Amino acid sequence: MQIIIMLVVAYLLGSIPSGVIIGKLFFHTDIRQAGSGNIGTTNTYRVLGPTAGTIVMAMDILKGTLAAAQPALLHVPVNALLIGLAAILGHTFSIFIGFKGGKAVATSAGILLAYNWHFFLIASAIMFTLVYVTSMVSVASMASLSLVSLIAIFYYQDWILSVIAVILTIFIFYRHKANIARIKAGTESMVHFGLGWRRRQHQA
Repeated sequence: MQIIIMLVVAYLLGSIPSGVIIGKLFFHTDIRQAGSGNIGTTNTYRVLGPTAGTIVMAMDILKGTLAAAQPALLHVPVNALLIGLAAILGHTFSIFIGFKGGKAVATSAGILLAYNWHFFLIASAIMFTLVYVTSMVSVASMASLSLVSLIAIFYYQDWILSVIAVILTIFIFYRHKANIARIKAGTESMVHFGLGWRRRQHQA
């Protein structure tokens, strides 16, 4: 019963639509009706600015961390990653916004933070480096998850972490299918910093 309760709590935590809340509460804007329509960090950053985007990212990471931290906090012998998956499900199919949602990159990072904070720091460094190099969060997200999966398999040799990382990587690629089409067409949006952005500005 405790595990079921934790899964429900994790799903509800993941379902909190951070981008929608911040947009409506402080900017009187429904983030779903602007930019790409996504409720996550990138679209919030693009539409509402870096401060709002950073807050939404922090909230989405925190959702995953709180969800995955439940077993340790309640002293229940169940793998934190398995509970954290419910938060990813909630973020992607939020009960509060008609079972729609974001792409769950930040929430996945939050789950990793609760499970292995050292690996979280490594994954974050990879992610931010790739964002700077490419100026495309979509590319950085997919590449980062792929590298995280390889590190989990060959360095940490944690089979639960490895399996979940691979599943999440496939899921993230699926959630980014529209981005992949835009990347191929050369029309994917960029953040306004980094090497990719500078290269595009020079070419313009």
